[in-house]
Amino acid sequence: MNISNRRPSFVEDEDEGESVPLLSRLAKEEKTPWYQKPNLRMLYLVMIPTCLGTEMTSGFDASMMNGLQAVGAWEHFFQHPHSMMLGVMTAFYPLGGICALPFVAPISDTLGRRRSIVLGSLLMLLGALLQTASQNFTMFVIARFILGFGIPFAVIAASSLIGELSHPKERPIVSSLFSSSWFIGAISAAAVTLSTFSMSNNWAWRIPSLLQLTPSVLQLLFIRFLPESPRWLVAKGRHAEALAILTKYHAEGDEDDEFVKMEYAEIEKTLELESKNAKSSWAEMVATKRMRRRVLIASFLGIATQSSGNGLISYFLAPILDSVGIHDNRTKNLINLAIVSWAFVNSTTIAVTVPRMKRRIAYLTCTISLFCIFSAWTAASAIYSTTGSIVAGHAVVALMFLYSPAYNIGYNALAYTFMIEVFPYHVRSKGLTVFQWWGRTASFLNQFVNPIGISAAGWKFYTSYCLFLLFEIVFVYFFFPETANRTLEELAFLYEGDEIRHQQEEEVEHEIEIVRARSRSRAPI
Repeated sequence: MNISNRRPSFVEDEDEGESVPLLSRLAKEEKTPWYQKPNLRMLYLVMIPTCLGTEMTSGFDASMMNGLQAVGAWEHFFQHPHSMMLGVMTAFYPLGGICALPFVAPISDTLGRRRSIVLGSLLMLLGALLQTASQNFTMFVIARFILGFGIPFAVIAASSLIGELSHPKERPIVSSLFSSSWFIGAISAAAVTLSTFSMSNNWAWRIPSLLQLTPSVLQLLFIRFLPESPRWLVAKGRHAEALAILTKYHAEGDEDDEFVKMEYAEIEKTLELESKNAKSSWAEMVATKRMRRRVLIASFLGIATQSSGNGLISYFLAPILDSVGIHDNRTKNLINLAIVSWAFVNSTTIAVTVPRMKRRIAYLTCTISLFCIFSAWTAASAIYSTTGSIVAGHAVVALMFLYSPAYNIGYNALAYTFMIEVFPYHVRSKGLTVFQWWGRTASFLNQFVNPIGISAAGWKFYTSYCLFLLFEIVFVYFFFPETANRTLEELAFLYEGDEIRHQQEEEVEHEIEIVRARSRSRAPI
């Protein structure tokens, strides 16, 4: 891509009427699709088992635990767990994640993204094997704790790696597909439990438990083909390796490609400027108003992604269906499979379309839709509870299907995309750790409390979610920044004020001019 003498470093976007950095504009104007670029195409294909596969494990776990509650052999083996005991069995998975999170960012930043994925995969492999071999309640929950302990190492590193490796043009979409891959695991688990639920022996639940190791095995097999993050390499002083990776995958090996030279210059100068103006420490996360605002947004988003009613469908579908008169185990498993299959279809469609939207518009659409749908769900449940209306019971099931795309617009498609954009490189792993910590804490509390609340209060328990969804609308409106249509480096100083942003722009522009001058000096006369 020859860009000499084309534009100044910042240009006016004709469609948006605002100043757009040159690199973002050039990425947007790139005409050759990714699938016609052999190296980039291979990179994205390798990301499927290695990076997207980490979310498949979480999806498999949620759907499997949902399905096992309708598997007679599992119910009999564990003496029909319900209320608090069922809460413990599901909650130990996020509890493991909470305990792992203090170690995740140091390992990801020190050892690299790839090694962190390997460590998480090995832990999840061990957890899945122990879960399969469980002989009692204690062994089962310990296995789930180990599974949960391993998942943050892989998820945080993989989500960072996707954002830091992808071409700027496709980065928002690939990051959004990361979350939608959750449903691949969910569909697999739902299909497996549907196939085994009628078995009369313990393999009815041991087979799904064993198959939970599949994504981890795929990560370990394919990780050798995945390059390391260029930004991590630059931060570690391995500049030549970083430039080689960018050249191979973003320029198809063309060492003279000026776009990659500019991209590398932007990464190098921005990381250099970040290192001068900040320290990568936990204290810095709350040291300034701008960082506290980032932490506040990450904390809210972590809680919201797990406390918007989705945990009810993901982990406790069976008792919810019981509460509206659906008691047949086969029907429950079929509904579970149908819900996750529909969720995969709409989440994938949303993942390739919503990232083109403004972030604030997408999140407001998500939260307002969720509030309306969940309020209707609560009302329908109340009507069934008081009148026994079959129509109201069926309405609850229909609203579950409507809930899925509403949730996926924001909390699935954009969660990791948005977090990667909000946090600059030097605190990105820590920012994602904050997001994960609050998300897994909320998940732990919800998974423990939900079965107790459903059992004790029925539909009245749902009103707490309605109130929280109303709060989400207010928070998004007042606190969420707009981050769409920028590279990660252009967003590095989102809250830092005009002075440091202008300094960044000047240094990057100076480096770009040097690149252009070198290109002109080598050009044939």
